[in-house]
Amino acid sequence: PERLVAHDPAYARGAQRLGALLRKARELLEGGGTAEEALWELWDGTPWPGRLERAALRGGAAGRNADRDLDAVCALFDAAARAEERTGGRGALNFLEELDAQDIAADTLSRRAVRPDAVRLMTAHRSKGLEWRLVVVAGVQEGLWPDLRRRGSLLEADRIGRDGLAEPLSPGALLTEERRLFYVAATRARERLVVTAVKAPADDGDQPSRFLAELGVEPRDVTGRPRRPLAVAPLVAELRATTVDPEATPALRDAAARRLARLAALTDEDGHALVPAAHPHSWWGLYEPTRSTVPLRDRDHPVALSGSTLDQLENTCALQWFLGREVKADAPATAAQGFGNVVHVLADEVASGRTPADLAVLMERLDSVWDGLAFDAPWKSAQEKEHARVALERFLRWHVTDRGGRTATATEHGFDVTLEAGPYEVRIRGSMDRVERDAEGRAYVVDFKTGKAAPTKDEVAHHPQLAVYQLAVREGALDEVFDGRRPEPGGAELVQLRQAAPKKEGGEDFPKVQAQEPLAGEWVGDLLASAAGRVLDERFTPATGQHCAHCAFRASCSAQPEGRQIVE
Repeated sequence: PERLVAHDPAYARGAQRLGALLRKARELLEGGGTAEEALWELWDGTPWPGRLERAALRGGAAGRNADRDLDAVCALFDAAARAEERTGGRGALNFLEELDAQDIAADTLSRRAVRPDAVRLMTAHRSKGLEWRLVVVAGVQEGLWPDLRRRGSLLEADRIGRDGLAEPLSPGALLTEERRLFYVAATRARERLVVTAVKAPADDGDQPSRFLAELGVEPRDVTGRPRRPLAVAPLVAELRATTVDPEATPALRDAAARRLARLAALTDEDGHALVPAAHPHSWWGLYEPTRSTVPLRDRDHPVALSGSTLDQLENTCALQWFLGREVKADAPATAAQGFGNVVHVLADEVASGRTPADLAVLMERLDSVWDGLAFDAPWKSAQEKEHARVALERFLRWHVTDRGGRTATATEHGFDVTLEAGPYEVRIRGSMDRVERDAEGRAYVVDFKTGKAAPTKDEVAHHPQLAVYQLAVREGALDEVFDGRRPEPGGAELVQLRQAAPKKEGGEDFPKVQAQEPLAGEWVGDLLASAAGRVLDERFTPATGQHCAHCAFRASCSAQPEGRQIVE
């Protein structure tokens, strides 16, 4: 430590303290101290014990990590103590070498500091010599208590005796030992003992232990479940509901409020609330809804919409669209989205002539970028890569097949047109995967899909994204592609590259194709007007459906149990 005095104290102070601590431990060992004593000197000389204690008492994820760290430290001290007792003290270096040589960890159980006014959870063995006012012995099931299976450590060290290896306990001796242990657990209660077990209707299901009959009390059958889970969060929820329940008596509401106040006032030694949900500050349902003074969209400008936006606003969930697209709170791109992007890029390269329509070439291009996609496991990456190969193979077959005389005119064609939709001006923009010219000179739009689900035939007939593409064609989005002439929309289709065509259309070798007829009627204009009005009026109400299973905003959605705390 003396060498550090020439350095800036702000940087050297910690190193000086550590050097002094290590010197004290070295001097202790040189004076004949044990490894356990040296460990204690190091442990007690740092602020780490205090930090771990505070974190453990605070609870939560950090508390659980602190508990594990404390267990590990206690196990280290126990190992040092056992080593001294077993070998008569062979020095710290020998102890460290012994730890390093262990292939099987020694016993990690260690006693924890007892928190006041807390429930103690322990085994029957640990309860010997202790007593409490109330004791609960849970899970007293036949097969678990008594447990007549042979047990012991992996290497059966428990059989080592003074005269060599002892014989394993017989079933009768095991039963006697289990009965004695049950007696120990049951006699720890000074005032009240609760013993629980599960009884299944069928004879071959879980049954109570035979020891229950030896208690001298007739067991009481309790059917059904508790009215709420026996945990802090459900307790707070029940108390909160009681305080605002119009059918509850004033006395009951007052009692619930007082209990909530007691819970809200509980803090740890650092002043952090132990039950923050008990405080009314977090009861969002009591607050009036907030409103933004700045509108989401300027009513004096056209409302910008895309085909996918229209589909989500009208057919999926407006709240999901708002939180994902406008708030930008959507989850990061997934590997499935990366899969789709790669396949789309390769399909575009083939259609535009930049890459030959050869599967081997496409797979070589795929190999060059595939490792950039993040999958949960190597097997998943291999599985998805095979799906990509099949999708590309189907695309190539579709690409070279005659499709009623249609010829490719443009790929990945961007468009941006403004039109009238009811009382609103709407700006629709996006990109068409592929544009083809049919035999009658009309424009036909193709949209490649790589998802695992496909719409029904009726849903395709009014598919918003395909309809927007056709509407854009009608409004001049492809005029320059068709040499300045405005083509009529000749229809549109979804090409499902992940899904095989029906047998009569080629089967597994070809993709499933879902076509939409040329636009008829005003339904797509009405759909645009409805979506534009929803955005301008900021009406983003949730709608439930299959999409909810994969929604990232369930905890913020009032239509889901997880999100009802927002309004209740």
